[in-house]
This record gives sequence, C-alpha cells and structure tokens, in this order.
Amino acid sequence: MTKAELRKTANARRKTLSQEEVAVYSQEMLHHFSSLDLSDVNTIHIFLPIAEKKEPDTFLFIDWLYLHHPHIKIIVPRADFDSALMTNYVYRGKDGLVKNLYNILEPGQGELHNGGIDIVIIPMLAFDKKGYRVGYGKGFYDRFLQKINTRKIGLCMFEPVEIITDVNEHDVRLDLCITPDRIYTF
Repeated sequence: MTKAELRKTANARRKTLSQEEVAVYSQEMLHHFSSLDLSDVNTIHIFLPIAEKKEPDTFLFIDWLYLHHPHIKIIVPRADFDSALMTNYVYRGKDGLVKNLYNILEPGQGELHNGGIDIVIIPMLAFDKKGYRVGYGKGFYDRFLQKINTRKIGLCMFEPVEIITDVNEHDVRLDLCITPDRIYTF
C-alpha cells in the first residue's frame, strides 16, 4: 500500500476506536515499553498525544519514566508549521502546555534543549515490516531524525502492513515499534 492509502485507512480505523480502547492499548504499549533496558538513557524525546486523533496516551509513559527513571530528562517537541521543523523543550509538566493552531499540545515556553537525545518516541498511523512509518504527511519527524543519531521507537495502535510501496530516501527507518500486542525490532 502507498503512504496515502495507509494514512486514509489508519485514520478511519482510529476513528472507530473508543476512548476505553485507546486507554487499554496505551497501557499495553506502556507495558512493552517498560520492558526495555533504559539503563544507559539520559534523554528521551516523546511526542505529546493528540487526544482527538486517538493517539497513544504518552502521558502514561512520561509518568512511568518520572517514577521509575527520574534521572532521565524528558523533552517534548514544539512544531513550527512555517518551516516544518521542530524544536525541543524540557518537559516541566502539563501546566506549561498550550494547544497550537492545530490542537496539538506543546510547551508554551521553557527551557530549550539542544543537547543529545538517546531515544525518540515517534507518533505514527501505520508502519511496515521493514520499519518504515506513515505519519500525518508533514515530514516533521523525518526531517528531525535525519539530523540526529538516536534510537527511534514508534508507537502504533495497529499491527504492521507487509510493505509501504512508496518509501523514499527521506523516510527514516525505525529501530523498534511498539504496538498493543508486541515490540517489533528492525
């Protein structure tokens, strides 16, 4: 399937999920994530969920990290839709978050992070068995990931398709993808 076809299909499937299913799937993904060895991790970039799009609840991951790995610095993105680039800010809690024009939670202000990143937790709609993903089509994460050397972990509500047929040189392959059922390694 092409990215456009997968985007359409995955968005339609997500719309059928109840809030209870999203909550259960998010807990199952967190369970898998909690099995990863994070002993050498100092900084994690994690996307903030768009509840209206029924994305995995990454606030569960953030709370778990604070409880079990308080030494890990958590950073979250702020998108610039004019340049299609992201900047990273140190996460300081929900109180400092605002919704942008696209209803995406992001830090209103705070401490800019320009240092290293050990893991990036990436949103997606779909992925294939080779580790390529389909997002919303703006390319924010592909541009961001091309500039850094980091471990790339996707969170997806659904299992992979066999192959995305229109992968190109700008698409960045994942290292892992976590679904409610399991962890895929690429």
